[in-house]
Amino acid sequence: MKIETENVEGITVVTPLARRLDASVALAFKTEVLEIIQRGDPRLVLDFSRVDFIDSSCLGALISLLKATSGKGDLVLSDLNSNIRTMFTLTRMDRVFTLFPARQDAIQTLQAKG
Repeated sequence: MKIETENVEGITVVTPLARRLDASVALAFKTEVLEIIQRGDPRLVLDFSRVDFIDSSCLGALISLLKATSGKGDLVLSDLNSNIRTMFTLTRMDRVFTLFPARQDAIQTLQAKG
C-alpha cells in the first residue's frame, strides 16, 4: 500500500495513492498510518483526493485509527468524493469523523486548535 506523507507546519497529511481502499489493502493502510501515529505525529489529515472507493473494511480501519489518536491528537478526513461522502452519511460515520471539503480547510482548522 503506497501512501504519501507531508508535514505542513506541524500537521501530517497522509494521502493514500490507491484508487480503491478495500479489503485487499485495508490492513496495510491501517498499519502504515498507525506507524505514523505511534512515532508521535498527533495531528493527521487523511487526504482522500486520489481515492475513488472505500469499503467497510477500510471504514473499520479508519475507526481503529481514530481510536489510536484518541486523547493524543486529531484525525480528520478531507477531499472525499461524493460517493464516499454519501457512504459516510448513510452509515452516520459523518458524526464520528470530522470531514473537510479540502485538505487546506482541514490543515487550517487543526492549526487553529493548536
